[in-house]
Amino acid sequence: MAWTFAGLTPLFQLVTIQGYGYFRDELYYLANAEHLGFGYVEHPPFIGVVAALVRATFGDSRFAIRLLPAIAAAATVWIGVLLVREFGGGRFARALAGLSLLTMPGLIGTCSILSMNAFDVFCWAACALVVTRILRGGDQRLWILFGLLAGLGLENKISVLFLGVGIVAGLVLSRRWDVFRSGWLWAGGALAGLIFAPYVVWQAAHGWPLLEFMANARRLKNVDLSFMAFMREQLLIANPLALPVWASGLGYLLFARTARPFRAIGWIYPVVLAAMLAAGDAKPYYLIPAYTVLFAAGGVAIERFSRRAEALRRPMNLGSIVAGSVRAIVVVLVVVGGVLTAPLAKPVLPLETFVRYSRALGLSASSGERQRLGRLPQMYADMQGWPELAETVANVYWTLPASERAEACVFAQNYGQAGAIDLFGPRLGLPKAISGHNSYDFWGPRNCSGDVLIVIGDNRKHLEELFEHVELGATYHCADCMPYEATKGIWVARKLRRGTLQTLWPEVKRFI
Repeated sequence: MAWTFAGLTPLFQLVTIQGYGYFRDELYYLANAEHLGFGYVEHPPFIGVVAALVRATFGDSRFAIRLLPAIAAAATVWIGVLLVREFGGGRFARALAGLSLLTMPGLIGTCSILSMNAFDVFCWAACALVVTRILRGGDQRLWILFGLLAGLGLENKISVLFLGVGIVAGLVLSRRWDVFRSGWLWAGGALAGLIFAPYVVWQAAHGWPLLEFMANARRLKNVDLSFMAFMREQLLIANPLALPVWASGLGYLLFARTARPFRAIGWIYPVVLAAMLAAGDAKPYYLIPAYTVLFAAGGVAIERFSRRAEALRRPMNLGSIVAGSVRAIVVVLVVVGGVLTAPLAKPVLPLETFVRYSRALGLSASSGERQRLGRLPQMYADMQGWPELAETVANVYWTLPASERAEACVFAQNYGQAGAIDLFGPRLGLPKAISGHNSYDFWGPRNCSGDVLIVIGDNRKHLEELFEHVELGATYHCADCMPYEATKGIWVARKLRRGTLQTLWPEVKRFI
């Protein structure tokens, strides 16, 4: 059963793997691969290592870089079905959990691109499986495995700290004091901390850029959602019609007598939800990893409810009819909800068809950030126009005299633009981009003197304050990009008025 749904998951992902184009963050992670280290401004080093390994083995096509996230999705579904077994579920429970995860929009979207989030979901699921097995009476030495998984997860994304808080709080709330008396628990926690330590040291050595990034994001970018708005997003993330499954799973873990041994796992969701709401600017998708456990428990809850109905002895075997109806209705709801929401989670429809489809459902484009939107949601808009941007810049670059091309550099306003130049530029003859945005700031101005700079975006007035000569080389247009990327001047700026690019570099830093 586990292998069936685990096999269907990557099959769907691979069939629809191309999407609408490279996602903005994918371009950045591919750039990270060229600058391996113990950390980056806003995230730990794991994603850079993954991107480097993929580029070295399979290349940097969309198929190549999205293969591992598809496998992570399959592994997550597989673990979800294994969790059902740990919870005492039977064949139907395993099938329902696997189907719910297979069709979950949040999991589909998260694992459709190269990102930290795909591996984060897998890490939470694997950690939950280990803890569940321990709580059911398994070998306490499994805490070492948990520590290894959690440590690696932290080197991928620090949101694994939410999981740690949820587990500790769950153990306290369920009064599992016996677990705290185990030395293996503390050994596992120490191992996780040891694995995570290099990133913490890197952050300290570089002046804690993550804290500056988070403060700027909270103040300038992220939206502080109300409880109701946050939960509405959860309904979409988890499949609106699958609410009976995961909600019953949460109730089963927290209140069912048979779930008492692993009740601590049930507390993860409400504790993490409360922590994210308290943080104020947590994005709704941060909670996606918590649903693997809930869907597994939901399969068990609905299976047991239908069995109790089936056990009722009524005329005309009414109990069996009720049980069969409940199972059929839930399965139909999950499937229909999954089909309806799939185009909202992943680009499975042609672009114009998607626009008509979303409008027909009465859904407007949404964003978790303070950015004006066009007709596409932010994730889809950030898949538009990157090769065309590089081509426009290359056209300007090749109009320069040969003597200027030899020293010309390309300055980008953000890591999406810079990543596009870095990925598509070499085949167009462009040099690598420079930028002050996030980790690009640490990578510096390379060997650029600033005598000839091709600047993406900005405006003439500001550039003329910095350079002696400024001219518009071209104008880039993108109909379905994010509005702030839709129209960009591609400027040629010559001769800095003061200093060098190296001395001016601290002024271009932008961590957000």
